[in-house]
Amino acid sequence: MRGTVNKSDLIRLGYLDIKLDKTLNLVKEISALRKEKNAVILAHFYQEGDIQDIADFVGDSLALSQQAANTKADIIVFAGVHFMAETAKILSPTKKVLIPDLKAGCSLADSCPPEDFRKFREKYSDHTVISYVNTTAEIKALTDIICTSSNAVEIVESLPKNEKIIFAPDKNLGNYIQSLTGRTMKIWDGACHVHEEFSLERILDLKEIYPKAKILAHPECEKPILIVADFIGSTSALLKFSENDNSSEYIVATESGILHQMKKRSPGKNFIAAPPKDSTCACNDCNFMKLNTLGKIYNCLKYELPEIYIKEEIRIKAEKPIRRMLEISEKLGL
Repeated sequence: MRGTVNKSDLIRLGYLDIKLDKTLNLVKEISALRKEKNAVILAHFYQEGDIQDIADFVGDSLALSQQAANTKADIIVFAGVHFMAETAKILSPTKKVLIPDLKAGCSLADSCPPEDFRKFREKYSDHTVISYVNTTAEIKALTDIICTSSNAVEIVESLPKNEKIIFAPDKNLGNYIQSLTGRTMKIWDGACHVHEEFSLERILDLKEIYPKAKILAHPECEKPILIVADFIGSTSALLKFSENDNSSEYIVATESGILHQMKKRSPGKNFIAAPPKDSTCACNDCNFMKLNTLGKIYNCLKYELPEIYIKEEIRIKAEKPIRRMLEISEKLGL
């Protein structure tokens, strides 16, 4: 006989949603709960626009890590994916860290299973391990220094030139960094499903329609996309470039959530989402990022669930490489 699932179970897992209607102004209710509970809402650039608009802070992985490390709030609601909320808990163990939906995972983090990576690391035991922040707490615990796409090049170049390096888990980002730094690295074979799905053919078709548009690409994209790009950078770097550049049209090859901030900061410019290989879709979304909703954030604050838990042994080991990244970034003014 199947077991029953009650409302509290649904809330605990982040499954239960609330739709905005005339009887409940979610934005108003969220603001009230946030103030009452001394909570802060951190949102990644890839979240839906309505979530970005209610967040206390919106940013990329590096900026969100810095905020999580320094917040004075009692509760952190992380509108992003699971590894981001884990990072916040690692840096702020005494805070209650919540994520609106526990199913909000990450294909890139999933591409690097801890046991397999442990064996890979043992095979190259004399190498320094640099792992992208898009990893689980277990992978961070096996790492020497964490990086983000904003500081990856600087992190690598902060090491002696003869240092042997393992880079994980994103092979596209790793290959891109290797091409810029000239370092020889052992690169884990992982990838982000969003950035791997962009269609070069369809981007070039868009370029014919918008011949003056500049192509902006995240370094997690495959090499053919990076070759045709006018500018390559982290999410925050793409945003900054679009703000300061003189062009008026851009084809953007990263998760489409960033277009919300681009349009807000440069309302007179035209931003076109780069299409994936699936010809039925005009943009490329991360299904995990889009699991979060205003309704789930409301439930998250009201019931203080779902909560992120990490074994203390893992947390202590995982904190060291993150702190090292933050220290290097602060020293370099990043």
